[in-house]
Amino acid sequence: MKRLQLSIALSCCWMWIASFSLYAEENNAQKNISHATTTLAASCAACHGPQGNSLGGTPTLAALNKEYFIQRMQGFKNGAISSTVMHHHAKGLKDEEITALASYFATQQRHTPTVAPHQPFEGAQ
Repeated sequence: MKRLQLSIALSCCWMWIASFSLYAEENNAQKNISHATTTLAASCAACHGPQGNSLGGTPTLAALNKEYFIQRMQGFKNGAISSTVMHHHAKGLKDEEITALASYFATQQRHTPTVAPHQPFEGAQ
C-alpha cells in the first residue's frame, strides 16, 4: 500500500514539474520577442487590432499559424497575392522581420471581438 502511495505521489510530482516546464517554455517564448518586433507589430495594430485581434474588416493575426503567415506575407511581398495595401507593407519588410512577426502573432492569444449594440441616431441634435 505504501508503495502505491509513493508511486502516486511521484507521478503527481512529475506531472507538476512537466506542467511547470511547459509554462516556463511558453513564458520564455513571449520574453524572447524583441523590442523591434513588437514595434513592427504595433504598426499592424492600426488595421489588424491590438496584438493582432481584429475588430472586424481585416483578418485576425493572433494565434495564426507561423508558416501560413510567412506564406501570405511573402506572397504580398513578391506580388503573387494581390491586395489593396498589404503589398506596400510587405515589400518594406526583410524576410527575418516577417519570420519574427509570424512568431509574435503565433504566440498572441486570440480574442473574439465584442460588438457594441446598434444605437439609433434619432434625436441626437
